[in-house]
Amino acid sequence: MLSATSRIFLRTATGIGGKTALKALVARAAPCASTLAGSSVGGNATSPKVFSPSNHIQWKRPATTARAPADDPARGNYNSSVTFTGSDACEAAGIAGLGITSPSTIYKNQTFEQLFQHEVANNEGKIASAEYGETFTVDTGKFTGRSPKDKWIVKNIGSDSDANIDWGKVNQPTTPEVFDELYEKAVKHFNSLDKAYVFDGFCGANPKSQRKIRFVHEMAWQQHFVTNMFIRANDPSDLEGFEPDFTVINACSQVDEDWERHGLNSEVAVVFNIEKKCAVIFGTWYGGENKKGIFSLMNYWLPMENPPQFPMHCSANVGKEGDSALFFGLSGTGKTTLSADPHRALIGDDEHGWDEEGVFNFEGGCYAKTINLSEETEPDIYRAIHRDAMLENVALKGENNVPDYFDVSKTENGRVSYPIFHIDNYHEPQHAGHPKNIIFLSCDAFGVLPPIAKLAPEQAMYHFISGYTAKVAGTERGITEPVATFSACFGAAFLTHCPTRYAELLKEKLEKHNAKAWIVNSGWSGGPYGVGKRMAIKTTRSCVDAILDGTIENTTWTKDPVFGWDLPASIPNVDDNVLNPRNTWPDPKDYDAAERKLAEMYVKNFEKYIGKGNTDYSQFGPKL
Repeated sequence: MLSATSRIFLRTATGIGGKTALKALVARAAPCASTLAGSSVGGNATSPKVFSPSNHIQWKRPATTARAPADDPARGNYNSSVTFTGSDACEAAGIAGLGITSPSTIYKNQTFEQLFQHEVANNEGKIASAEYGETFTVDTGKFTGRSPKDKWIVKNIGSDSDANIDWGKVNQPTTPEVFDELYEKAVKHFNSLDKAYVFDGFCGANPKSQRKIRFVHEMAWQQHFVTNMFIRANDPSDLEGFEPDFTVINACSQVDEDWERHGLNSEVAVVFNIEKKCAVIFGTWYGGENKKGIFSLMNYWLPMENPPQFPMHCSANVGKEGDSALFFGLSGTGKTTLSADPHRALIGDDEHGWDEEGVFNFEGGCYAKTINLSEETEPDIYRAIHRDAMLENVALKGENNVPDYFDVSKTENGRVSYPIFHIDNYHEPQHAGHPKNIIFLSCDAFGVLPPIAKLAPEQAMYHFISGYTAKVAGTERGITEPVATFSACFGAAFLTHCPTRYAELLKEKLEKHNAKAWIVNSGWSGGPYGVGKRMAIKTTRSCVDAILDGTIENTTWTKDPVFGWDLPASIPNVDDNVLNPRNTWPDPKDYDAAERKLAEMYVKNFEKYIGKGNTDYSQFGPKL
């Protein structure tokens, strides 16, 4: 006779097909399958056990050894799945209050194994034969990245968000009436479905500022994505009395036909109503809209905490002595590569907070680019691609659907999401003490920036607000020579307050905790792109190592006459001549001209921030 838990599991599995049900039940008996638990939620809300190291099994594996899903204790620990069926399924799942009442089957917080079975049964994509294990892969259609011009925030006149949001091109305002129409359209769509997927999870590894997030999706792979990316509840008791701080209704298969009447940009709409604690998504299947939408909200909420907290678009790791470090940088600067350090544990690769206790991850997973991915260049990411990871818009080749990361005919923004426990050397608590080093990464294609420079606190504010890197030929259509790119706080697209507000928070943290700030350039040396050569990863890694192990303090310094930062005379394992970029150019006068040109770009970009915030940081920029 089947156990009660097995009967629940069979009921869930039969909802996705008879043959699949049998396979699922067999998987239930195997150690690789997670069990179901519970049938409803209720009681008082509690924080998930993920925050306490004692609730995890410390688990490592040989770095070059593939593993089956059964080898992941963290995978098995995620066991909050429940399936609701019948006329009251929506009420039991907690979404009837949204107006969604018709679906008779709600799959809530499915296990990784169940999600895989649903994805296959629903024919939502293909199974890729990645080197370290089969991985589900999806195609998100014409949208292979975020659609920033279609992101809107409701301007509720007289509200807190109205007063605090930095309205403009990033935070485009729309009206409550437009949101209400779209909300009703989304609800109507879900009420036309027989089934839906619901995920209840958390954003932020510190319970004091953590937010409870609910997602309502049409497809299993979308629940898979947010299951990978957000903090998961380990068992149903973690979700007792769950009342979401924010809900996202993702009706991606629908479009806004009335977008012109609504005053929007296109039939795609990603609309947030902060006061109503809800967002709706139309017309885009891209998984990143779910992730980055919540990140934008964390950028709104945390600076308004008491005391204010600092949300950051950065990666973070921690050493054996508890010394954490932050890596800010735009795409292509080495943020993921450099934070993955065999001598340090990864806290997270993209989104973090810094509060009175230290730094903490917002997420429960990673979302990495796959372009030109190889085990040699990105071993941690490459080995993380196996069962429970999910590929997006990655080309497949051959009868076995082998991923081809060098085929970018679909997009250069191919992605993989995976739970953080896929990384060998991850930091289980997901939070650490106050960082001692803040590293601003740049990929300077003009050949001007040094491989490493030390910043005074005020200079750190200037360069944080500037958020500089450069695009080179081939990264975007139409680019034939280096183009300077400035993205405030290394994440302008996700900032809801004025950038100077985040700079003030960073300034307070640096001063209070005596943290040091650095520029590290992974770009070109000896001339601009096309003339010089890109910095060897060994050189960049040596610069970071010198910062983190403290050996950089043993050198002498010279000040750059234009940018004002301090250049080290020597660093272990780095050619002394490389440390001063002027020495690497065939003609120093050409370098002087290029440095002045880049400095002018910095100054021009910073003009828009003059007069905003408590301090005029323009005085700490380059001197012309």
